[in-house]
Amino acid sequence: MIQPETPVAADPKRLDIGSAEFRRDAFETYRELNAECPVHRVVVTNADREGEQQGFFNRPLVFVTGYDEASAALLDPRFTVDAFSIMTEEQLAQMPELAEEFRPLSRSVLTVDPPDHTRLRKLVQKNFTAGEIEKLRPRVREIADTLLDEAIATAEGRGETAPHRAMELIAQFSYPLPMTVIAEMLGVPETDRDDVRRWSEHLLSSQRATPDQQDDTRHNLRAFIDYLRTLFAAKRAAPGDDLISAMVRAEEDGDKLDEDELLSMVFILIVAGHITTVNLIANAVFALLTRPEQLARLEADRSLVKNTVEETLRYWGPAETTTARFAKEEVELGGVTIARGEPLIAALAAADRDPNRFADPETFDIGRADANRHMAFGKGLHVCLGAPLARLEGQVALEALLDRLPELALAVPAEEITWQASFLRSLTALPVEF
Repeated sequence: MIQPETPVAADPKRLDIGSAEFRRDAFETYRELNAECPVHRVVVTNADREGEQQGFFNRPLVFVTGYDEASAALLDPRFTVDAFSIMTEEQLAQMPELAEEFRPLSRSVLTVDPPDHTRLRKLVQKNFTAGEIEKLRPRVREIADTLLDEAIATAEGRGETAPHRAMELIAQFSYPLPMTVIAEMLGVPETDRDDVRRWSEHLLSSQRATPDQQDDTRHNLRAFIDYLRTLFAAKRAAPGDDLISAMVRAEEDGDKLDEDELLSMVFILIVAGHITTVNLIANAVFALLTRPEQLARLEADRSLVKNTVEETLRYWGPAETTTARFAKEEVELGGVTIARGEPLIAALAAADRDPNRFADPETFDIGRADANRHMAFGKGLHVCLGAPLARLEGQVALEALLDRLPELALAVPAEEITWQASFLRSLTALPVEF
């Protein structure tokens, strides 16, 4: 998305998220930044986007690494997620027309403030309360067991035997588990889920698409929109006991979701509703398999499963930063004056390892008493809607793996496991044996 013009910062630090070195040393970089000052101006770069000013690439922005400062920024009404709201009429007039396929994504619960944000979130919030999500636990476990049955059968079909049966845990378990759960919640027919998965992957990668990939991105997004419009019509004609049916007839205080709002909400629930948990599950497993003493502790005391999920969220949270906020007026934060219009992102990964908040923050400790004080899901009005679902899925996934695959181990040396080049804390792959 094009953002408003921002003041030029003096000598901003550069963070090359596309480099293997940055991904490997990201937390060391965050620690050094935070020790120097909890609020910095940086320029985020990526070799694939050299010179391109899309999203927050290659433009100065405020990067907040301190826990208290990040918390303050996310709770401060002087920052907005709506870039349009602080643009001048001249800036708005100069913006290129948005392609039709992307228009439903431009105004969503993630990119608007109250009162629109309040209205949109209220219409779906009741489906994501901790109490409602807890009802899904038996079904999530059933899905997890089915996926593990399939992984075992596939490995044994290749002639492999325990403890040397192999699987790629992300592709065969941590990805399909939350995707299946959110598809069932929404009421997406099973026969359509492979297509929805493919379209959602394109949507997730659309922000990283190069100019020569834009046509393919638009084609897939158009197909996804056409499919969803057809599905909405079917749910209106014959509503079921699912979330899309609830949304098409939702009405609170006289408000409803219009067609574009419905599209954007479903996009967010599918894409954000699964990628967070994909990373959470894979990161938790990687952390445990590389720390045998923590794994043994969990195996001996299953009551630590919930706290293991919380510590994973603190230590290797699924998203390292928030989306951008914009100063609606001049704001002072952490001793730094932020000008009106400047974009800001809170570095959640840095804040959650701030030594001023967490003792021994670089240690992964599943018994940490205050692990749940992390900010992995954000804070304030825009705290992650799907946090209760991600937590439950993470807990169930770990319980299923502990129950079913007691000999689970990495299939390659830990140093061969790599992270994707983004501000999502995503493993490229997680090959395991069991």
